[in-house]
Amino acid sequence: MNEQISDRQAGGRPSRQELYSRLQTQVRDLWLRLGGLPNPVEAADIWRGIWFEEAHHSTAIEGNTLVLKQVERLLVEGRAVGNKELREYMEVRGYADAAQWVYEQATHPTGHHRRGDLLTLAEVRETHHRAMAPVWEVAPHSDATSREGPGSFREHEIHPFPGGMVPVSFPLIHAEMTEWVDEVNELAPTVTTPDDLAPLHARFEQIHPFLDGNGRTGRLVLNLVLVRLGYPPAIIYKRDRDRYLRALRRADAGDPGLLSEMLTRAVLDSLNRFAMPAKAGPGQLVPLAALETADLKAPALRAAAARGRLQATRCSDGQWRSSRNWVEEYKASRYRRG
Repeated sequence: MNEQISDRQAGGRPSRQELYSRLQTQVRDLWLRLGGLPNPVEAADIWRGIWFEEAHHSTAIEGNTLVLKQVERLLVEGRAVGNKELREYMEVRGYADAAQWVYEQATHPTGHHRRGDLLTLAEVRETHHRAMAPVWEVAPHSDATSREGPGSFREHEIHPFPGGMVPVSFPLIHAEMTEWVDEVNELAPTVTTPDDLAPLHARFEQIHPFLDGNGRTGRLVLNLVLVRLGYPPAIIYKRDRDRYLRALRRADAGDPGLLSEMLTRAVLDSLNRFAMPAKAGPGQLVPLAALETADLKAPALRAAAARGRLQATRCSDGQWRSSRNWVEEYKASRYRRG
């Protein structure tokens, strides 16, 4: 509680509880007014930018050194630009392919899925296989046996983590993962919040079921579950790497609050940058963050709304909402005044 209060005093940020309330209100809005998450076809144009960023940032958290422009060239043109090791390019390629599969599998499941379940063990293993197979072809793990390739559980013990947490012993992995998937499948779509997901995400990393690629796979599987629960996927940015690792260590010690807050902020960001713009028509009311453009960011829109220059309405969650039409009218009036 003290941490939440200090956050608001230091930077004016909302408390965790306010964030959770805002997320639930906006997700309910997405489903009741806009028809839910965009399907893969609707999402394609907007998702592509998010997809590039997710591939870049999630692999960067694990040490990949490609910059975003190199990632974009690799994924759009298939060209390895720069002088990085082939392993780094294959890490990004594998993660991007896995991320695209995760969104499609979450919204339109095919194989590896069992009707009525949020997640199956086969989907976890397939996610790992898709993320890691390309890099494994050029740089397999030096300690791996022939039974520990992409999609297969490890048969090695893992050293304790920096915070002191000891991953599950390898003979217990299958049983622990089966139990973990069962816990995921107990989640209820209408009431589950990041508070419920944060401990499960942390527990996956504690089990550490694979010899390599557990962080990437854990974030991908988290997104598969999020989308099936009706939320947009979450991206953890590389600039937040230290905070993310600290949040996982806190969760290891029994306090998942910081991790829950990070996931909430990440989902809200995707909601406003990805889901809302893909679904909203030009006359529909959406949060201002979903209407920002390269030359007109959300803070400027909020200031215009507060001054009455941008037609907008302030809703019960305290957020301003406007439409693309109204933003275009405001931009035209700015030009006329100029």
